[in-house]
Amino acid sequence: MLAASRNLIVHHFTPLSLGKTPKSHYFFRPVRSSRYLRIVQSQTQQVGTSSTAQVPSRNLNVIDILEERGLIESVTSQEMRSASSNPSLNPLKVYCGFDPTAESLHLGNLIGIIVLSWFHKCGHKVVALIGGATGRVGDPSGKSVERPDLDEETLAKNILGIQKTLDTILSRGPDLNFHVGSGGAVTILNNYDWWKDFKLLDFLREVGKFARVGTMIAKESVKKRLNSDEGMSYTELTYQLLQGYDFLHLFKNEGVKVQIGGSDQWGNITAGTELIRKILQIDGAYGLTFPLLLKSDGTKFGKSESGAIWLSPSMLSPYKFYQYFFSVPDADVVRFLKILTFLSMEEIEELEEGMKKDGYVPNSAQRRLAEEVTRFVHGDEGLLEALNATEALRPGAETKLDSRTIEDIAEDVPTCALSYNEVLNTSLVDVSVSSGLLSSKSAARRLLKQGGLYLNNRRIDSENKVIEEDDIVEGKGICTGVKRSAMHAMSASQGSKEPLDRPSHVKEAMCSRSKAVSN
Repeated sequence: MLAASRNLIVHHFTPLSLGKTPKSHYFFRPVRSSRYLRIVQSQTQQVGTSSTAQVPSRNLNVIDILEERGLIESVTSQEMRSASSNPSLNPLKVYCGFDPTAESLHLGNLIGIIVLSWFHKCGHKVVALIGGATGRVGDPSGKSVERPDLDEETLAKNILGIQKTLDTILSRGPDLNFHVGSGGAVTILNNYDWWKDFKLLDFLREVGKFARVGTMIAKESVKKRLNSDEGMSYTELTYQLLQGYDFLHLFKNEGVKVQIGGSDQWGNITAGTELIRKILQIDGAYGLTFPLLLKSDGTKFGKSESGAIWLSPSMLSPYKFYQYFFSVPDADVVRFLKILTFLSMEEIEELEEGMKKDGYVPNSAQRRLAEEVTRFVHGDEGLLEALNATEALRPGAETKLDSRTIEDIAEDVPTCALSYNEVLNTSLVDVSVSSGLLSSKSAARRLLKQGGLYLNNRRIDSENKVIEEDDIVEGKGICTGVKRSAMHAMSASQGSKEPLDRPSHVKEAMCSRSKAVSN
């Protein structure tokens, strides 16, 4: 018998409205060389139609593909098109940098990974560079204030987290050969390897004398900060030289010819091409920027009410990641299909045309977007987890509830905590009222007669049903719900159209929230 003082988490779900997701808490959360050393084998896709199956011929020019999909903002030279035209004989080596400012990459970093993947799919070689050194300084691009300093322990933790994320995503494709160190098709490096022994006087003599202060302060990201009240520190000003030298080092020692980055990285990227031209006195280094991920209204895409959209499943569940893309407005979904998936342009055009036709099922294009991006980031296993959790929100679904699924959906349904004794051996009618799902026992009884009251996705027909120990999912919680078809006399939102994938909510229960006590 469980302790009487134990709290039990009760979750409610009902497809009644498209109201704003209420804020809540996660429940049941399971409470050094700088170079990456683990070789990862390629994995094949298992669930459904894989986005990575929609790949272009290696004869297509990657620049043409990126332009067609809206993934190019600027290039440093039009010669890059011809340089990338024959990957079978002369493949380019391309890199993108990722500073360890957090333990996980976020949605804003995803475009960089996608552009790297397009280069690889077209036959080129790619490098993901972890900023173990530059992360100690902080990139001022796009920032109104200086980034906070990170201690060594935090940096090490962030580096490992980002390495794991890059490893997982970049090694997943069926034709992606992953190698550690130099020379492989996909490489993960850490710039701390060459910066840790670089002395200041050597840097000033070998790099600093080639930099012109006028050029440095003329860059847009620097001008904005210099004209602000906050200003800019010398440390931040030198960041563009650090990133520029990274490009020079990779060009000289790793054969990297192209650096890619977001449009806010243009100044840092051109600092690298200029250093290569001045110090090595050769051409052939190219820069490419892609647009920042914005919604049609000009606001930044990649933030939610609870913060950043993380790529690591330990910081954001595949279910919530999936739901974020499922909620994309119609005005943005086609553009995001082009930018964030590997579906052919023909298939995307078919989806776009389908949205204009009579009989179009609302959110079908969003569903495809969510499936493709979730599969790319979290794999087939993560997509299946997201789909199972989504299905679990539908009363009468066959999905078996477990504590992990309940944890995934906990923030998307009203949730309240009741003591164990208030629930065990108590009638479902009483629990429905005490938890705030329904306003009265008479309402609960009417729903029971109409077949609209559910416990853990099972329809309950008897008003004598009491909560038994086996009804409590893994001894931690229960889900109660109502079905919309049985609420026609009780809800003003009866006529609203709502896709099955979208979580929905009844009036939030006025109960205190707390974590369940573990066994």
